[in-house]
Amino acid sequence: MTLIDIPDGWPRDEAGARAVQDGLRDRVIADEPGPPVGTGRVTGVDVAYDDERDLVAAAAVTLDAATLGVVARATAVGRVAFPYVPGLLAFRELPAVLAALEGLGTPPGLVVCDGYGLAHPRRFGLASHLGVLTGLRTIGVAKNPFVFRHDDPGPQRGATAPLTDGDGEEVGRALRTRTDVKPVYVSVGHRTGLDAACAHTLHLTPRYRVPETTRLADRLCRDALEAAVRSL
Repeated sequence: MTLIDIPDGWPRDEAGARAVQDGLRDRVIADEPGPPVGTGRVTGVDVAYDDERDLVAAAAVTLDAATLGVVARATAVGRVAFPYVPGLLAFRELPAVLAALEGLGTPPGLVVCDGYGLAHPRRFGLASHLGVLTGLRTIGVAKNPFVFRHDDPGPQRGATAPLTDGDGEEVGRALRTRTDVKPVYVSVGHRTGLDAACAHTLHLTPRYRVPETTRLADRLCRDALEAAVRSL
């Protein structure tokens, strides 16, 4: 098993990571419309951890956006790059995620992250961080809210309610992808606005609560982690 290297200069403590966030946050582009829904390609990224062995596995799965058929997939396994600190999870995951995206060998199109973009206490979650570093269009679709409030969206598929901070600013939306099922939490990552992010999320959830991109990447990264552990 080959483990990816942690990039040179990668932050090793909370102060260094927060300084990186502060230096990159203003580069987020939140007002581009993004690609038309159902066109081109769309890629899901996700990670799985084995904390006992200090391993993280990342997966990237690229789909044809029209058919949702798999076009490419790749995984990467490495040592966890950063300690667990709420609000700084991107620093644990990004080296492996970047390696998995590179391993696709094909342009990923829109990237859907299992996490947050602007719906983050420092307005710079994984989806935004990944987008700024790569220039890719990214959105965040999380399974659970982080620190923001929202009213309950209507019961029907497609209903939304704003995620708001303490000042009432909308930082994302709770989106009902299945009627009478718990919503997901959508936010801008980079170069794709919130309306478009919600539309893409609905297109990617024809059968399940979470996007097909996330569902397939979740399975793949777990399989990659199991294989890595067996090889030790």
